[in-house]
Amino acid sequence: MPGNETVVVLGANPKPERYSNKAIRSLLEHGHRVIPVHPLIREIAGLPVVKNLSQIQERVNTLTLYINPEKGQELLNDMVDLRPDRVIMNPGTESDDIEAHLIANGISVIRACTLVLLRTGQF
Repeated sequence: MPGNETVVVLGANPKPERYSNKAIRSLLEHGHRVIPVHPLIREIAGLPVVKNLSQIQERVNTLTLYINPEKGQELLNDMVDLRPDRVIMNPGTESDDIEAHLIANGISVIRACTLVLLRTGQF
């Protein structure tokens, strides 16, 4: 589905060299609506940043993770409450426990790289 998805980037980072930042820019280039999430940053790539997942009230197509599994475990209930159609576990974010919990709550999980999915037309 080209463009028009609402994508939440959990672990967004303002540094251009970070993969989460590259993903935000690539998602925008592909026409997606991007919601960056970081507790301390106010703006990334010209987008307003929300402090946490519970601030997001709209329907989310994809939640893409750029946080370590320990932080993911802390935010697991918020991920479930967000009810995204799918979660992308980027390299370094993978967790069998998180994946099992999301799937048990009806949320699809993909272990992949958001940047590669976008580049290869598989997003």
